[in-house]
Amino acid sequence: MELEHEKEKFARRGLHVCSISYDSVAVLEHFADRAGIHYPMLSDADSKIIRAFGILNESVPKDNFVYGVPHPGTYILDENGAVRAKYFEDDYRDRYTAANVLWRQFGPEAGPLRSAAETPHLKLSLSASDSEARPGTRLTLALEIELKPKMHVYAPGVEGGYIPIAWNMADSKGWRAGQVAWPASKKLHLPVIHETVPVYEGKLRLTRDITIGQNRDLAPLLGADRKLAVEGTFRYQACDDRECYPPQNVPLRWTFHVNALDSQRVPAELQRK
Repeated sequence: MELEHEKEKFARRGLHVCSISYDSVAVLEHFADRAGIHYPMLSDADSKIIRAFGILNESVPKDNFVYGVPHPGTYILDENGAVRAKYFEDDYRDRYTAANVLWRQFGPEAGPLRSAAETPHLKLSLSASDSEARPGTRLTLALEIELKPKMHVYAPGVEGGYIPIAWNMADSKGWRAGQVAWPASKKLHLPVIHETVPVYEGKLRLTRDITIGQNRDLAPLLGADRKLAVEGTFRYQACDDRECYPPQNVPLRWTFHVNALDSQRVPAELQRK
């Protein structure tokens, strides 16, 4: 369903979308009609293509009715059919969203999920690859930081008692946070104390992935509006060419609407036996 919502954005990048599964043509047709899907859904009923790509889920016993199912993932192919990128997770319940794949391939686009904050030292804006989620989906969060003139902050790995910037995330069963992608820093020489330290100046962008929790963990956290607040803190100490200022903590908050999983099965006569 998410792929249906994002297919026009892929098209603008010269990519056409389709899906392939071990389901029969009848099952795919039923699902497409019910879910309003209009991109091609291809049937690989004997899992021939799934095996050719090496993504058959071998943990499923051959006598199980779901034998033949692949490990779920996304491939990006060029015009010659060569694989240029792929997105897979270790846990079959975790999935990259279509919007997240777009972010990773082509960079962020302005979206509806944005907020901003300003301190005496910097401006901070928050964004995310998605405004909606489902249990197990993998999203990307981003911080756009613009330091004010003559200001710098210290990069991770700095030594000598300097306080580096940090992006801390609250503990929650509602999501699992990945590692921060830190941009390259620059070396700043401090002639007064004869030291050279890694810093950031001007503009920088930080990103990190989060994986939304599974349904049993999410349910107690969602209200009637099914909103999930993802929270954290940006910590920094800013300095200019004259002094260093007290460390600051800026609260971070992203809000996602969490859609329920589609658990409706196809009619009994179309189900695998």
